[in-house]
Amino acid sequence: MSNHTYGSAREDEDFAAFVANIRKATSIDLSQYKETQMRRRLTTLRTKNGFSDFASYFAAIMAEPRLRNEFLDRMTINVSEFWRNPNRWHTLMDRFLPDMIRRSPRLKIWSAACSTGEEPYTLAMILDRLGVLGQTTLLATDIDDGVLAKAKTGVYPERSIREVPKDMAAQYFSGGGDAYQVDDKLKRAVRFQKQNLLFDPFADGFDLIVCRNVMIYFTEEAKQQLYQKFAQALKPGGILFVGSTEQIFSPGQYGLETADTFFYRRIV
Repeated sequence: MSNHTYGSAREDEDFAAFVANIRKATSIDLSQYKETQMRRRLTTLRTKNGFSDFASYFAAIMAEPRLRNEFLDRMTINVSEFWRNPNRWHTLMDRFLPDMIRRSPRLKIWSAACSTGEEPYTLAMILDRLGVLGQTTLLATDIDDGVLAKAKTGVYPERSIREVPKDMAAQYFSGGGDAYQVDDKLKRAVRFQKQNLLFDPFADGFDLIVCRNVMIYFTEEAKQQLYQKFAQALKPGGILFVGSTEQIFSPGQYGLETADTFFYRRIV
């Protein structure tokens, strides 16, 4: 599926070889991402660093941690904030989580592709408010070591927390300006772990899986594979919560049913 707006067959081959080399070296399969967006983004990055082709850029990525981290960061598109699309989080807090707690006092929750941690910490706030944070297993995973390290520090700029309800912001953050610090209670509750969603096996028995605003970067085939894996990782009756651009059009094929907008339930 080469994109000839980039010019010559040699350039297409250069990019195809880069994709193959990255897959061998890192288990990241760039062919699972939408090619036009990914290639444009990586071409910009390569040029900015002064490389005229992907072959020389690949060699540099392998030799230099700074370039490798920058590449990973660009590839994983870390746009994140607390309480993104607040009404959906309120639906989770007011409806789905109380229902889960009634059925099982010990919840198992996973924030997949958690980026810099805003999403799992939002979950931790809600769970604390509902009185079950202490007995909940809260896993957060991402492919990028850089964002996981940032997530563990729990320090955020003001713009990240602007959607947090005011009373929660007062309760769970200290500091100000570009250094709002998440409460230690929330930090202790989240277990951060590196994971490649496309290649690594998933744990199972989850009451809730949150995976938002990541799927849009994957091809249809990769999405289908992931929805299948997510569905199998849920316990019967468990909920998958996706982003506002990621509606699943025929959830039944994965053993899921629509529970609300952007919420899907595993069919028992």
